[in-house]
Amino acid sequence: MDSADQGERYARIFRKAGVYLANGNLARALEVLKEGCDLAEREGHPKMARLFAAEIERAKTPAAPENE
Repeated sequence: MDSADQGERYARIFRKAGVYLANGNLARALEVLKEGCDLAEREGHPKMARLFAAEIERAKTPAAPENE
């Protein structure tokens, strides 16, 4: 698999997690991000694994309420 295919694969995972987050399904989004992190580690992409880990932490943090 070339780097473009790998990049597309990671992008699909991020988009999938984003859809779950947008629909309020935090548990499934975290599961998808964890799968992405595991995949990146298996494929030998530590930078991508760190990005997935950062997104997991960001998703766990409650959003600040917006000023209306």
